[in-house]
Amino acid sequence: MTVLKVGVVGTGGIYKWAHLPGWLSHKEVEIVAFCDSLRASAEAAAKDFPDAKVYDDYRELLADPSIDVVGISTPNLYHSEIAIAALQKGKHVFCEKPDAVNPVEAQKMADAAKASGKLLMTMRNNRFSEEAQFAKRIIEQGELGELYTGRCGWIRRRGIPGRGGWFTTKELSGGGPLIDLGVHMIDLAMWLSGNPKPVAVSGATYRKFADQPDASGRIPEGTFDVEDLATGFIRSDNGATLQIEFSWASNIAEEQKFLEWRGTKGGLNLTNDKLTLFTESAGALIDQKPTFPGSAIPQHTANIRHFVECVLGRETPIFVPEQGVDMIKILSAIYESAEHGREIRL
Repeated sequence: MTVLKVGVVGTGGIYKWAHLPGWLSHKEVEIVAFCDSLRASAEAAAKDFPDAKVYDDYRELLADPSIDVVGISTPNLYHSEIAIAALQKGKHVFCEKPDAVNPVEAQKMADAAKASGKLLMTMRNNRFSEEAQFAKRIIEQGELGELYTGRCGWIRRRGIPGRGGWFTTKELSGGGPLIDLGVHMIDLAMWLSGNPKPVAVSGATYRKFADQPDASGRIPEGTFDVEDLATGFIRSDNGATLQIEFSWASNIAEEQKFLEWRGTKGGLNLTNDKLTLFTESAGALIDQKPTFPGSAIPQHTANIRHFVECVLGRETPIFVPEQGVDMIKILSAIYESAEHGREIRL
């Protein structure tokens, strides 16, 4: 039996609750090395893996010829740097989202994957829910007809992550909720509609909560130079349009994660992981609420298991690097549109 040897770079929260369960779920995977710029974090991650090596410089990990796969779960800024170096060393790469902090770096990643012949996949866990998989099947079967307009978003009443840390520091994160939450729902919308090419975007961003006091009346310290809300509009080469809205904080009733597509034969709405289909039959309008057994494995785990199966040659990748390049082009152009107050052509 082939066993893929995995080296992990970045051992913080996203590794612990999203990546680690995925690697552990596959019997043909063995984690053999851990790296984090905070060596104590890497050492803590390795405590249950007594034979694993520990590093605080990813270049040392990549120099190990026995490592087949590199898993990246660092702050956003370092995704492309580490991924490109790993691919150039002949490693397969699984990277946390977003792909990169700008389109140039995302394209470099895609080019490095092509040149190396190795697999590069970025986390797209929302594609692996039971609801999304079902929606994809019925769309591909033509049951909704032509999808021509939609909207998606993830809006929080209050939910600023790591305030004052790397999440709210643009140099490290690349942006706020647009790049943090937007990558999830925009990707899901584009994937369901067949990954059309984006051709133009417009957008606006707002930073209204950075200097508001917390419950104790104190202004939190640390950097907060990203948006807390973003809205926008995406046009694709097939004529379809998508409205978007993402926030970490806004005065709304409650947090909501939503996706809607309208088609010529029917429509769908996926709100807070509940799917509804809208169709017409025998002169009546029909709302359908599919139910699922709920036995599917967690989305992040399913995504990593799929990656492993692709590396082993048993499945075809659900995600290819070019989709990641398009995603980062969209996000970057929305920020540019917000800055200049006009539509940006891609």
